[in-house]
Amino acid sequence: MTYEGRTPPYPLFIYLDGQPVLVVGAGEVAERKIATLLDYGARVRVVAPEATERVRAWGCEGAVSLDLRPFASGDCRDALLVVAATSNEEVNRAVHAEASAQRTLVNVVDVPALCTCIVPSIMRRGQLQVAVSTAGAAPSVARRIRASLERQYPDYWERYIDLLGEVRLLVKERVPGEAARRTPLFEALGAAGIEGRLAAGERLSAEDVYREVVEPAIRKADQ
Repeated sequence: MTYEGRTPPYPLFIYLDGQPVLVVGAGEVAERKIATLLDYGARVRVVAPEATERVRAWGCEGAVSLDLRPFASGDCRDALLVVAATSNEEVNRAVHAEASAQRTLVNVVDVPALCTCIVPSIMRRGQLQVAVSTAGAAPSVARRIRASLERQYPDYWERYIDLLGEVRLLVKERVPGEAARRTPLFEALGAAGIEGRLAAGERLSAEDVYREVVEPAIRKADQ
């Protein structure tokens, strides 16, 4: 099945830390997009004839580069990603045409036909992210699924994932040999019920978990 005659998009997470992103538009919708891009470390340039107070403040603070003028040919140059968040169809099409011509990823908000990439609804708990997309067919459904995931994975999951990452680094440092030797240790770690202990308010360090879970698993594997 396709929506609007298009093949479903390929899921991809992209690192934006320090990467150049152009946002065309600076209204309320664009403001929300910019805020998210800044959260992910993007180097944001904004082009728009007018801007909300918050976007102007970001420009004055140096958080974004703000050009208060209409979109012009050449603005997409050097951007890794372009986001068009305007209510002007002509501008949106011009942004899409230029970005596509130079093979730059482009997202035109709420216009799937003018997108080479889309932004999913995201459930985030630190390093844990679950992205939900309906490829523009039913955004409200994607948001409802995200809300359900947020209830399913409460805030303590951020600490849980961070803790597993810390213990994983200890295993890599302390357990020599081929990767296959460490695989059962990681499996034991995931099956140890640590998330339940964190949910109950217990404070655990990486060293605690290594001693309680990993060391017994090493002894069992070596028997």
